[in-house]
Formats: sequence, C-alpha cells, structure tokens
Amino acid sequence: MNASDVANTTDSATARPKILVLGATGGTGRLIVRQALARGYDVRAMVRSPAKASGLEGAEIHVGDARDEQALRKALQGRNAVVSALGTPASPFREVTLLSTATRALVGAMRAEGIKRLVCITGMGAGDSVGHGGFLFDRVIFPALLRKVYADKDRQEAVVRGSGLDWVLVRPSMLNDKASGPSVRTLTDLSAFHGGTIARGDVAAFVLDQVRSDTWLQRAPLISW
Repeated sequence: MNASDVANTTDSATARPKILVLGATGGTGRLIVRQALARGYDVRAMVRSPAKASGLEGAEIHVGDARDEQALRKALQGRNAVVSALGTPASPFREVTLLSTATRALVGAMRAEGIKRLVCITGMGAGDSVGHGGFLFDRVIFPALLRKVYADKDRQEAVVRGSGLDWVLVRPSMLNDKASGPSVRTLTDLSAFHGGTIARGDVAAFVLDQVRSDTWLQRAPLISW
C-alpha cells in the first residue's frame, strides 16, 4: 500500500461519505438517495435524463449513460464511494447485458479515478444463492421471467469480484414496499434458507451501512426478513 492508498483509506473511513448512486431512479435507488441524504451524505445521482430526476431533490444530478466509462469518470470526480442499484426489467426472451456492461465500465472508471469502495446490489438467485428462493421463485418466476436477467447478474458479480476494489455484493430476497421489518437476517450459509422477502427500505439501509463498514467486505451476503 502506497501513501495515496493510505490517504484514501483514511478519508473513506473518517470523512463525510460522498457517494455516487447508479440506478437512483428505481424503487430501491430512490430510497438509497433519500436515506443517504437523511444521514448527511453528499449524494450525486447519475440519471439518463433530467426528466427522470423528479423526486431526487437534495441530490446533485449528473446526466449520463452508466455504460459510458468516460461519463462515469466525470460523475465520479470528488466521490469516495459508489452504490450501484442498477436493475433491469424481466426479460423472458431477449438477452440482457446492461448490468454487466455498466459494471465493467464502472470498474474501469473507479480504477482510473482512484475510488475503491463499491457496494453493488444484485439479488437472491445470483451466484451461489441460486436455488434458495423457495418453490414459487425457483420453479416459476426465475425460469419463466428472470433467467436471462440473472445470467447477466452472474456476469456482473464476476466483474465486481475480479475488480480489485473494496466491494460488497448485496443479494436481497424478494423485494416489497412494506414498512421496515423488525430485523434483517444477513446470510452467507444458505443451507437452511428457502426463500423470503424484504422491504426496499431495509435494503437501502443495509447498503448504506456498507459504505463505511468493512464487516462484509469482499463478501456477498443475502439479506432477508
């Protein structure tokens, strides 16, 4: 570790988080922005068009394509962490590449700008969490609607794991819009887990905790009620 690495590590641990949020206009992304602002974070949200920024008041809006490495480099200037809440609709027939393409561009941009902390949301069913969603998810929803999306989530996770960054992969169970639950389970041993749900607000809170915590560094916890 050289002197600049030490400085960056110290800054990220003690300074006010200055985060870039990707996927900020999605259901979970909007809650991440809202909660981050409530925590006093300096928030920049990258959106595809100004029209999509409605409801993100308080955040600095940066317009650009998350698949464009040069646009990402501009958005990353002055940041010390990135939260990726990128998502894509169900795609039963068409191949999905958005998540892995954007994440590959993001990793390149973060390396170029010297930013290390990346918290990236994927989902239950990605990587070694496949087959733990319960009967309905595993036997109906996943093969009928999400197979191609999750193939790209797997590619996305591989890009993150090979990035050399200080990453955390967050795999939420099935999302809902209910109020926060009484507790959130955080799992890496899924042998006894067979599906669950979690509120988007609880996901947002967990994700923001990882901006400053090393508890789950370079690990991929599944979170659920």
